[in-house]
Amino acid sequence: GKQLITASEDYTARLLSCESGDSLHTFQHNRAVKSAAFSPDGACAITASEDRTARIWSTATGECLRILRAHRDVVRSVAFSPDGRTVVTASDDCTARLWSAGSGEALFTFGGHGGLI
Repeated sequence: GKQLITASEDYTARLLSCESGDSLHTFQHNRAVKSAAFSPDGACAITASEDRTARIWSTATGECLRILRAHRDVVRSVAFSPDGRTVVTASDDCTARLWSAGSGEALFTFGGHGGLI
């Protein structure tokens, strides 16, 4: 692709142009952003934060489309499924959660880890 996304301790993720280096959009959280990923079609990005949320963003407009809230601790990692219909989040609360990317509905919680995920 021609874009990349960064995650920062400054409470933001930034969508950048690989061609010009310009910042296209800034995605704001309330605490540090730990990771970020693109949807398979590149139309959305997802971010994980110390504010205990993951957020889905439009890469075209920069608008926050969904805020995923259910974790009890830092959300460290996020990913889209290959078809882009679901996302997974992993948290310091020792759970991973599966969500609908379209509705933001929590679909399943995976537990059983004795440590951070």
